[in-house]
Amino acid sequence: MADTPTLSVTMLGAGQEVGRSCCVLHYRGKTIVCDAGVHPAHSGMASLPFIDDLDWSTVDAILITHFHLDHAAALTYITEKTNFGDGKGKVYMTHPTKAVHKFMMQDYVRMSSSTSDALFSPLDMTKSLAAIIPVSVHQLITVCPGVSFTPYHAGHVLGACMFLIDIYGLKILYTGDYSREEDRHLVKAELPPVRPDVLIVESTFGTQTLEGREEKEQRFTNLVHSIVKRNGHCLLPTFALGRAQELLLILDEYWKKHPDLHNIPIYYASSLARKCMSVYQTYIHTMNANIRSRFAKRDNPFVFKHISNVPPQRGWEKKIAEGPPCVVLASPGFMDNGPSRELFELWASDSRNGLIVTGYSIEGTLAREITNEPEEFTSMKGNTIQRKISVEGISFSAHVDFSQNSEFIELVGAQHVVLVHGEQTAMGRLRAAMNSRYKERNEDVKIHTPRNLETLQLSFRGERVAKAIGALADKPPQTGDVLSGLLVAKDYSYTLLDPRDLRDFAGLTTCTVTQRQKIALGVGWALVRWHLEGMYGTVEEGLDKDGIPTMRVMGIVDVKQTAEHELTLEWESSSSNDMIADSTLALITGIDKSPASVKLTTNSHSHSYEHSDPGHVHPHANPEGEASSVMRIQRLAMFLEAHFGEVELHMPEPDEDAELPEDERRQPALLVELDHAEAEINLVTLVVNSSSDTLKKRVEAVLDMALTTVSSLSESFVSGIPVVSDDVALGLSQQDKLGASVPEIDSASAVAMEVAA
Repeated sequence: MADTPTLSVTMLGAGQEVGRSCCVLHYRGKTIVCDAGVHPAHSGMASLPFIDDLDWSTVDAILITHFHLDHAAALTYITEKTNFGDGKGKVYMTHPTKAVHKFMMQDYVRMSSSTSDALFSPLDMTKSLAAIIPVSVHQLITVCPGVSFTPYHAGHVLGACMFLIDIYGLKILYTGDYSREEDRHLVKAELPPVRPDVLIVESTFGTQTLEGREEKEQRFTNLVHSIVKRNGHCLLPTFALGRAQELLLILDEYWKKHPDLHNIPIYYASSLARKCMSVYQTYIHTMNANIRSRFAKRDNPFVFKHISNVPPQRGWEKKIAEGPPCVVLASPGFMDNGPSRELFELWASDSRNGLIVTGYSIEGTLAREITNEPEEFTSMKGNTIQRKISVEGISFSAHVDFSQNSEFIELVGAQHVVLVHGEQTAMGRLRAAMNSRYKERNEDVKIHTPRNLETLQLSFRGERVAKAIGALADKPPQTGDVLSGLLVAKDYSYTLLDPRDLRDFAGLTTCTVTQRQKIALGVGWALVRWHLEGMYGTVEEGLDKDGIPTMRVMGIVDVKQTAEHELTLEWESSSSNDMIADSTLALITGIDKSPASVKLTTNSHSHSYEHSDPGHVHPHANPEGEASSVMRIQRLAMFLEAHFGEVELHMPEPDEDAELPEDERRQPALLVELDHAEAEINLVTLVVNSSSDTLKKRVEAVLDMALTTVSSLSESFVSGIPVVSDDVALGLSQQDKLGASVPEIDSASAVAMEVAA
């Protein structure tokens, strides 16, 4: 369809990059924003998404997938520093995400307030938190009429979810960051039960294939063990929350199995993590079966036996660096500042020490730079430091690799796939690989890799599917069956059901609307009937339950004579019934203005009938006194002309054919012409002759109807025409030719009728 609406997808961040995720969806006048993060490699305004390219007052909802800064830290700026508050927009995230987001933002504000690049104040952050609406996984949330969404587990971190968004029937699945592998404490990402039209999915690792979880954990613990056994310090830069908890569970279990390591301390250098540990313990029920089982046995997995927090006093970094071997998990994971950066600068020049980068490192950060193992680097104070510390990378980032991502994309089965949250090269490789797969299977799936501020306009097939429910769904239809029921539409979602199920499934009831229309009338009841029969064929006549004379048209419209000069039309309203009622109303209101159109020619071969002039009494006004055969012929001619147009009466001259035998003499006849074909009706025998079988049959049918309406042609026609007896005029024409007898016509039904215009 030419006017089919399109979905607009605009990336304000995370378009061919990792960081400042922010995706804008616009469809049918509704706007949804998914995620609002900052870019870890930048600071201040440069870290924000391109927020100036959107009128935030038009946004209906902001959906935050998880608490990581690159997905949620710009939310406060948007709610408090843009015109978002001028509209009716709402902010949604899951309960665990909101709980951790609070602590994350407090720490973010504390860290940024010491610089000149602070984006907002602690008060702004507090006000923003108050506006967040927490939701539960699998809960259907209606944002506004026509817009709803359902969160599903995404793995990745505590509380992370993907959103299945429904905008007027168009379904979009936005994954955010997700993991399809169950780890030590989280469930894997779910496959939503509904097939979306659009999938917006991360592409962080492109076409890379990562190690299996068991092999990765073994390599990690062996590497940590070897570093501390060579009297070195092991640095694990991590984010305060998310992957850090997974590493803590792995290390605590490994230390428990190796008594020789019990004298080597493991420190968790994050005050933020201490605050959030209560959140993890509160939301145990959202984690996997292993964690829930341990917790049910009163074995809290987040009460670590071999891990402690660093001393709270200032300068603890130097004391630990100068002390015996140890393992330290320090934030942030990108190592641009904070404890992880300070410890790295202290330990970098000693070859006994080791650095293990455990997460995905974004381009432009020290973590990405150091994985290339440079011989030296620049400290935060500007000094050059020689790098002798060993560097290893083992990814615990909980993002999908190529095999997991490609499998999920194919299982979702969306018509359009939009790749986000990936660097240009990785994203391009994933797109090429997926296109190749679909091409081999001859599947028409569009893969998109939009840049920041590039707007995709996505169109979809116009057909929509109606789901049969209730009684209609009890017996599956066979090929060729036709389902009939009520089509219920809600927000462009369609359901077909039996009218009896309407109350149970839709909370609605059916009713019948009876319409009535009164008409002032200046003609007789019989004249109305004649016109109705001429238009609709048989008309049922009788009395209604109140004894009022009624004619029923096509079994639908009742025409009632409710007063001497008044008719009332009554019918049950529906689209088809209303059309029949409208045509009946138009016919009746035009009866008294309908002109007669029959002419009688006056030349030697034909005569034309003229209407009575206005000064004469209407020829149909007094049927009781009409004995003239001319009037009967005129009625028949008028009836025929109502169906076929002009009718000619051919009369033989008195002396014409006088010498011929009586059975060969020419008879008076009516001539009908239609579409260059002619039919002649013998007025003595009422036999129809025509070279066109089609026209002959039509004239015979109309002639039969005319004979049941007008009075019999039993008297002589005009002077000089032989008298035709009833047996000849009626018996031959009706019994032999038409096969039916004409009922007696009383004076009321023998009223001469005008021709319907």
